Amino acid sequence: MTAPDVFSERQQVLRVLHSTLTLLGHAVGPHTEIVLHDLTRPEHSILAIANGHVTGRQVGGSILGGPQGDLGFKAVRRAMADRASSEPLLVENYATLAPDGRPLRSSTLVYRDSSGLPFASLCINADLSAVAAAHAVLAGLLGLGGAPVARREEPRDMEQLMVQIIEAACPGGVVGMKKAQKREAVRQMQDRGMFIVKGGIEKAAAALGVTRYTIYNYLEQIRATEASNGQE
Repeated sequence: MTAPDVFSERQQVLRVLHSTLTLLGHAVGPHTEIVLHDLTRPEHSILAIANGHVTGRQVGGSILGGPQGDLGFKAVRRAMADRASSEPLLVENYATLAPDGRPLRSSTLVYRDSSGLPFASLCINADLSAVAAAHAVLAGLLGLGGAPVARREEPRDMEQLMVQIIEAACPGGVVGMKKAQKREAVRQMQDRGMFIVKGGIEKAAAALGVTRYTIYNYLEQIRATEASNGQE
């Protein structure tokens, strides 16, 4: 299929998904967010969103501003590595956290074009905070209550998002980090989707005090380890 044909194919699928999102947004209620991402423009990937108040996002936002622990990034990586099929990839019913710490239950569907390249994803994030609050009340009545989890605000600026991802991957700072620790930090950054946005490799390299070629080497080592463990 030629490039214009692939582009037309993608646009048609995106139009259908946009209509589907609108329909579902009216059906699921205000506590469930539905997001349509254009994976070809990750810095401004959100094409449409229903109930964006769940994570505080809006149209034009980056894919990096999504829930913590989003397994959808791994689905995209698998699709990038294995382009033998054009079938969508589904990752369903996994736990994530909203930017302010509220528990979510998420599912992600990654769509691939006829060449097998991932170009769109439809994500559903259900806010479980009401259930968690009810659980906390019952736990308190039973004498099992613990300290409340502090909420935090997620920065929306791209630079701030990348800085936050780096800081989360290096909680003790980068001074004195060994090679294995830096590689693990890179793995965590990859799981947060940092390397699918422009400048992510360079930001990680500068923060860890290594070259971008070292980051590429770490990523190759991580992919090899995951493949040997059957995670790809």
